[in-house]
Amino acid sequence: MPVIQDEEFGKITIRRSARATQVRVRVGPDGTLRASLPLYAPIFLVKRLLKSSRTELRSMFTQARPDEPYNDGMRIGKSHSLIVRPSSMNLIKVSRHHQQIIVQLPEGKTLENTEVIRAIRDAIISALRLEAKSYLPKRLSFLSDKHSFSYDSVRFSHASGRWGSCSSTGTISLNIALMKLPFELIDYVIIHELSHTRHMNHSQAFWDVVGSIDPHYQVHRRALKLEKPSI
Repeated sequence: MPVIQDEEFGKITIRRSARATQVRVRVGPDGTLRASLPLYAPIFLVKRLLKSSRTELRSMFTQARPDEPYNDGMRIGKSHSLIVRPSSMNLIKVSRHHQQIIVQLPEGKTLENTEVIRAIRDAIISALRLEAKSYLPKRLSFLSDKHSFSYDSVRFSHASGRWGSCSSTGTISLNIALMKLPFELIDYVIIHELSHTRHMNHSQAFWDVVGSIDPHYQVHRRALKLEKPSI
């Protein structure tokens, strides 16, 4: 998909859709802007919308800020932590060192600045992807073998607003934001998607399979609805 860069809003991913009747811009789960437009509409329409709607877009970004404000020492995923240090440089620098995400803040910048949030979010995505690739395939394989499921492959995402999905060909997709959740909710999502390898719907037969493995699935389902798969 085409990508354009904006000085204020950063990366903007452009998606053409046969169902789109006009240009629309939204904030994706990863905190970047997503633009959709009709199949044959020129890209300059996106740039024109950005120019004329900056106030509204700033408001969208404010509403899409992390549910929990970033703070020094906060836990990220299962094994990372956020470390904030003052910097004499004028540049915002965010790096990952072992299990630490280190934020170097120049004078006058805070963890609430949009560009700082964007830089931290990029580092968090990288950290959660590492954790997800280390943990989720092993857990998926374990639960699949234990309960006699069969799936074709596993892939990871963070662009979707869903925790997971299962294709008709047996590919299970898992959102790296799962690493923010308690382990019992991660298991619930994995069991949910494995159950779709037997029933590609949400029929009673599907929920019977889920319930036979996770007797507390209704509690877990309600708890999951209180969480967001955004990063």
